[in-house]
Amino acid sequence: MNYQEATRYLISLGNEVRASASDSVHAFKLGLENITELLRDLDNPQNAYPSMLVAGTNGKGSVAAMLDAVLQAADGGTGNFRTGLYTSPHLVEINERIQVGGRRIPPEEFAALFDFLCGRMERLLANGSLKFHPTYFECLTAMAMEYFRRERCPLVVFEVGMGGRLDATNVATPKIAVITEIDFDHERFLGRTISAIASEKAGIIKPGIAVITSATHPEALEVIRAKAREQNARLIETAREYSVDDVSDDEGRHSFVAVHRDGFRLPVTLALRGRHQIGNALAVIAAARELMNMGFPLRLDHVTHGLAAAKWPGRLERIHEKPTVYLDGAHNPSGARALAEFWKEHFASGRIILVYGAMRDKAVPEIAEILFPRASEVILTRPEQFRSASPETIRELAAHLNGNIICEQEPWDALQVALRMASPDDAIFVTGSLFLVGDVKRMIAEHSLASCDHS
Repeated sequence: MNYQEATRYLISLGNEVRASASDSVHAFKLGLENITELLRDLDNPQNAYPSMLVAGTNGKGSVAAMLDAVLQAADGGTGNFRTGLYTSPHLVEINERIQVGGRRIPPEEFAALFDFLCGRMERLLANGSLKFHPTYFECLTAMAMEYFRRERCPLVVFEVGMGGRLDATNVATPKIAVITEIDFDHERFLGRTISAIASEKAGIIKPGIAVITSATHPEALEVIRAKAREQNARLIETAREYSVDDVSDDEGRHSFVAVHRDGFRLPVTLALRGRHQIGNALAVIAAARELMNMGFPLRLDHVTHGLAAAKWPGRLERIHEKPTVYLDGAHNPSGARALAEFWKEHFASGRIILVYGAMRDKAVPEIAEILFPRASEVILTRPEQFRSASPETIRELAAHLNGNIICEQEPWDALQVALRMASPDDAIFVTGSLFLVGDVKRMIAEHSLASCDHS
């Protein structure tokens, strides 16, 4: 099959969350049995290279992207240290999730790899080795692990999908596990307390490995510490061991000196916007130092160059000027608080127009309480996903928070309305869901943002 056929087939498989025909009842399946059996049949490609696992509620994607940028800096374009990166979700194209040396897996290789995997799965289903057809995420994880083996990657960074303990990526035994900030999200599946959520995230901690955490919540830290002790894993808590000096801010991009209590000092400038990225960067610096100690070909200048070059689309991504337009996938209360802090620091007196769309299973009322009162106008829209909340429902929930709320069903129409409302000095933020951000990025690629610019 070709790339388009492969992507359609994958999407048809569904994720671990499955909806009934009425969409009123959901079945939930998480577990490692399927992915373990599938990878066993492939002769366990995940064991062919050293790896790192990155889990957390917020910041795991940014940390994975920064780590990958540091590793690309170490390669320096030579091709001698072409490392792998596996992330989720994608924004526009599914092959964004699997990258080697900063390049996506080519569509034709993606399709050929999925064809290969389908043949293995059909045989395993026929002989009863697989009880159920692997899910969308399980298939992609297996494809990524096999692709990295074929590409002879010397090191791979895996971003955990959801949770950790039962996530398909957790079949890997990493050299280093990184756990970022832990907060409420996916409570229905991971637990309704910070401790329960932290327990799922800490499931990536394996015996004897190095564990780095930037988590600061006391309950989460208690769980992570206990798990590290249980596994005899060495724990590095960046909030305790690292600090920052000489912090400055250039339009949301921070420069600072990272300081460790052992006397280590490293001046860095971040490409990714937002004060919250400082904590993520400290986790990356700690991980890079561990890799150096393990003998990987990294230097401190690779760290500084990587952090200054890292890209992570859809996270405080500025895509337009006059008016300024940002895309940010803040989809939970923690992400909303980080966005509100960015507004406070950079748009304290400016006019903000908010384009917002969300999934039904997210904490929409809490997020709305954080963001809606600060916006001058709120334009509600609907990401192109069956799980998306209707704009009218969100308006009913949040009408008391802002007197200027309107509904536009299509994301492109919502952005056009925002641009017509905005003056050159205003700021437009498209947020609430990475699905919405992906929809807008795809539409911009198809139509050009200038085509709907009021000026």
